[in-house]
Amino acid sequence: MYKLIDAFPKQLKEALEIGRKAQLRSPEGPYTNVVVTGLGGSGIGGRIAAQLVQKEAKCPIEVYNNYYLPGYVGPKSLVIACSYSGNTEETLAAMEQAISKGARVCVITSGGAMLETARTKGLDHVVIPGGNPPRTMLAYSLVQQFHLLHHFDIIGDGFEGAIKSAAGMLEDQRTQIQAAARGLTENLLGKRLVIYSEANTEAVSIRFRQQVNENSKELCWHHAIPEMNHNELVGWAGGSDDIAVVLFRHKEDHERSQVRMAINKEVFARHTPHIFEVWSKGDTAYARQLYLIHLGDWVSYFWAEKKGVDPTEIAVINMLKGKLAEVK
Repeated sequence: MYKLIDAFPKQLKEALEIGRKAQLRSPEGPYTNVVVTGLGGSGIGGRIAAQLVQKEAKCPIEVYNNYYLPGYVGPKSLVIACSYSGNTEETLAAMEQAISKGARVCVITSGGAMLETARTKGLDHVVIPGGNPPRTMLAYSLVQQFHLLHHFDIIGDGFEGAIKSAAGMLEDQRTQIQAAARGLTENLLGKRLVIYSEANTEAVSIRFRQQVNENSKELCWHHAIPEMNHNELVGWAGGSDDIAVVLFRHKEDHERSQVRMAINKEVFARHTPHIFEVWSKGDTAYARQLYLIHLGDWVSYFWAEKKGVDPTEIAVINMLKGKLAEVK
């Protein structure tokens, strides 16, 4: 796991090359909507991508983490099905629905039944390196989302330079990022983690939560501001000092959201002293979000290391899949 997290910047660069070399059919279109279907480490890339391009995208982009697709999916829809293994049953079911509805379907996978179906039915597909835990291959699946959105004229090509530059920044700041992650980890040990960010970057909080769940073997939760201020903030009446709060911050957060965060910190402080702000770094939105993703991945690894647990072990998920396979 250490080597895979450390390789994230290199993976971003390799993913750009994979996307450039992908053989895709004519984009046709235009498309009235984009739906990304995928779960866990395979699906989070779509959510991150959708948020990063929301101001640029020429049509709505939604992410579905389930067996089904929304009713509006049809011939003018672009559906991106992402399953690292190629065998995720929910994503396979959603992909079949997309095909039956006449949508333009694209696949991001390393193999499995999904790649076989894509080749058999002539679907556009991008093959990424296999053989590793899906959550460690985010760079590959995430970057392909941008390549596909660009190919189908949903976004421009600015992502390429931004990601390449971000990868270089992450490599240059490797020592500082690891040091920051180790320091944050020490403050989280023995605490129940709560993650907050502005809604614009909620996907990064989701990624951090997922990594803490799977790598660190810890329960935690996240929420986004300002929505959190209309419900969960009241729940802090039941807060306690065994809770640690991490706030992912961006200088570009809406000015009113920044005011809200300052007030929120006052509420949290009535119940816990463990409040930590993590500010993003980088010259672009891509860089800033990739910075926080990488730092959060390191925290999840160091937390597992401190606890003495195996960050790669997911026996309970494998058990679930085994039991599901028994039910026809």
